[in-house]
Amino acid sequence: MASNFKIIVHRDNDNLYLQLLGDFDGFSAHQLVNTLKNHCAGVVSIFIHTSGLKHIYPFAQNTLQNNLYSLDHEFFGSLIFTGEGALKIAPINSKIL
Repeated sequence: MASNFKIIVHRDNDNLYLQLLGDFDGFSAHQLVNTLKNHCAGVVSIFIHTSGLKHIYPFAQNTLQNNLYSLDHEFFGSLIFTGEGALKIAPINSKIL
């Protein structure tokens, strides 16, 4: 478990911004999914910023992807990953800036 992982949540009108900080592992992936569950109602776009990640564990992407697919798919297309870690954690076919 990455004890230094943190998510900063900011909502601006129809957009949700999640800034990921620290190390990203399987537990962090679960935290991200739970944060999405709790904050995604009524948003059009969800920006997941990864520039604050220090270390990304290889299995974290699989954990995130498996848990995202178990959620309601209404918001799945609105996920936009940004930053240096985007390619390492974004599920296949995700939007990456």
